[in-house]
Amino acid sequence: RYRVKRVQRGTTSAIAHGLLWLAWTVLLLQQVVDAWHYQLPWIIWLVKLVPLLIFLPGMLRDRLRTYIWLCFVSLGYFVALVERLFALPGDIPAAIATVAVVTLFIAGMMYVRWRARELRAASATPIGSGD
Repeated sequence: RYRVKRVQRGTTSAIAHGLLWLAWTVLLLQQVVDAWHYQLPWIIWLVKLVPLLIFLPGMLRDRLRTYIWLCFVSLGYFVALVERLFALPGDIPAAIATVAVVTLFIAGMMYVRWRARELRAASATPIGSGD
């Protein structure tokens, strides 16, 4: 008999999870600062921020599928930021955001991999005798 329980993160997945949240926060803040600095209209604010914010509920619930989709969406930010770096080579905020996107993608993929292994291992071990 199996009982659902909360599985504690291992060291590697905890580090990847922390890096993922840090990179997500840096990218979100960079997008806010960028939109504020260039005084962009509200519709552009939405285009820049909603794709990141839409994943927040799933991230707070630690849903692995959410992290997978976040990594997929982060590729769009990566493309836009690399284009911007080629157009404006000295743009420090864009460089910071590019590092954040790369970190977000790598940490996200590794977190999903390691966390899935932890969850599979925990679900394979019976808990209690069922009496």
